[in-house]
Amino acid sequence: MAITMTEAAQAHVAKQLASRGKGIGIRVGVRTAGCSGMAYVLEFVDQADPEDEVFDAGPVKLVVDPKSLAYLDGTELDFVKEGLNEGFAFKNPNVKNECGCGESFHV
Repeated sequence: MAITMTEAAQAHVAKQLASRGKGIGIRVGVRTAGCSGMAYVLEFVDQADPEDEVFDAGPVKLVVDPKSLAYLDGTELDFVKEGLNEGFAFKNPNVKNECGCGESFHV
């Protein structure tokens, strides 16, 4: 089981961690929410928990709890800029459908 990040996402997270002044990477998880059932959760990580899966992603680490990894296996995290908008994009092969607003998904 694995999750990866594009170079653009790695650079963005590394820049944010440098601005923050601490941290090893970013935690990626899922929670029950939205109209399709699940939503992605991102947060900075200063230290991984013992049960976490930790993936090296260039200069940063991707940290995933075991329950979320089942839904995120094979996902690529990207950071995209479209016009004035920018943000993370998830390329998750496990997604069966997404809501119209793009905030939640179903596996």
